[in-house]
Amino acid sequence: MTTIESSIRQIDYPQQAVYSLLSDLGNIDKVKDRIPQDKIENLEFDHDSISVKTQMGAVKLVIVNREPPKEIKFETAESPLPFNFWIQILPVTETTSKMKLTIKADINPFMASMVKKPLQQGIEKIADALQMIKYQ
Repeated sequence: MTTIESSIRQIDYPQQAVYSLLSDLGNIDKVKDRIPQDKIENLEFDHDSISVKTQMGAVKLVIVNREPPKEIKFETAESPLPFNFWIQILPVTETTSKMKLTIKADINPFMASMVKKPLQQGIEKIADALQMIKYQ
């Protein structure tokens, strides 16, 4: 199992506000202008899932578990590379929190050496975008 983690990000909003926005994928409408349009096509989403066409192929993630207000877990329903993804949100103060993103994929060692760097870059870009969101 290959694990890829983002750096821990400081979020200048309370844990509950961050969780509330991210745990309902219907809220993507509020932030989709931050998604690089040249990297994805056919963005579709609802309360529990998100689908995009990427350079690597179609990807659909579905929320499989919510642990308010600290964690949201996703699984791939469609992907060239099946993986699990989750967002952890922890309080720092009453008005700030921190976030870490994690991907776990069952990849053979040969493939892991080829995809680890692009996945690390991708997870950091997702973390960058999530860090910039106005959560209230």
